[in-house]
Amino acid sequence: MPFGVYVRRLGVDRSLRLMFDELKTGRGVVYPMSAQLRLLLDANVVGEERVFGLEALGADPLFVKLAGGSVPSLDTVYRDLCRMDEMALCGLELLTADHGLEDVRQRKLGVAHLDIDTTVEPLFGTQEGALPGPNPRYPGRPSYHPLLAVVAESQTCIGAVLRPGDRGFGGGDAPSVRTYVDRVRAATSPECRLVVRIDAAGDCSEILETIEDARAHFIIKARLTQDLIGVLARTTEWRTIEVDALGRATRQVAEVSFVRGEWKERGLAVRVVAVRSLDRDVGKQVQLWPDSDYAVQTYITNDFDSAPEDVASEYNGRAEIEPIIGELKHALGIGKIPSQSFNANHAAFLLKLLAHNLVRRYARAVLPRNTPWRMPWIRRALFVVPARLLRSGRRWTLRVPPMSPVLHAFACLE
Repeated sequence: MPFGVYVRRLGVDRSLRLMFDELKTGRGVVYPMSAQLRLLLDANVVGEERVFGLEALGADPLFVKLAGGSVPSLDTVYRDLCRMDEMALCGLELLTADHGLEDVRQRKLGVAHLDIDTTVEPLFGTQEGALPGPNPRYPGRPSYHPLLAVVAESQTCIGAVLRPGDRGFGGGDAPSVRTYVDRVRAATSPECRLVVRIDAAGDCSEILETIEDARAHFIIKARLTQDLIGVLARTTEWRTIEVDALGRATRQVAEVSFVRGEWKERGLAVRVVAVRSLDRDVGKQVQLWPDSDYAVQTYITNDFDSAPEDVASEYNGRAEIEPIIGELKHALGIGKIPSQSFNANHAAFLLKLLAHNLVRRYARAVLPRNTPWRMPWIRRALFVVPARLLRSGRRWTLRVPPMSPVLHAFACLE
């Protein structure tokens, strides 16, 4: 209930009405599109990952009360999701991004890190857009391949798109990358240093040029092509930055003199930084020196001021996007596909990202010390709370335990 008050104050209900009610009009409309989307949003917040989870929530008196007194049939909800067209999906994505960016605006960051990544959603049916593509866990399995952009400091999603499974990441995604960079740039001060971090799929001249033109820095894992491997193998000027108890160099860095032909053609100034270590036990390991056990990692950047080891350390912070994607998959179920229709699945995907951003904002407003918590813990503290809904004397009363965080949330919203 306090979350509902908070969301209404943010204007989410009004935005849903203005943007989506026109998709379902007529005198006989009982469940407007805005009410249906808000219903699914609330269901996602309390832990239901699929549309048919509404049947279970239909037995909860408080949920039914907040839903307006009745929960629509599943067929009605499925049909309404299928009403979402391309224009409506663009509007829903903008609404999701806006609430993710609001947290960025409030933080007044001096440095912002925009992490862009893709993930795989394996499918076990014949859904529209389910195509074979990159799928390390289920090779050859049809899937979706969504693209996500997350600001590391706020842990909110500021851009996303659901894509068919055969879509990889490359030059064709440069316009999307530019959009995400511009959004973060508009939400931060002109003095804020914006750094875009992408894995080796971002080692693409179109992506690099796009980020450069947007006045942002990039730190990207380099593709280990044969010419780059040859240069790395011949590099001798390594600087030791870590040693073990025996005095052995366990970590070394070097700036590599290497330029791809496509960088020359586009006039891109790119710095190549390599880090080799003895204790690297994660990620792709490449051992180039037969007389040593060093594994090398290589990065490209347009930041020519930072020390090489600082470039590598800043890229390693990108690992934070993996737990966020894991949270979106396991706590909000972005991999759970509700329909055969691609647009309906896209709408459900964006609604879950909107739920993630709104919960992050809500937790920061009512429990600021616990903002770093993951969704399962926030849900346990603020949403899935024992209570009784009573009606007496024509009045509804919600009884919760005396020390419940829900009471604290209500106090914060007064």
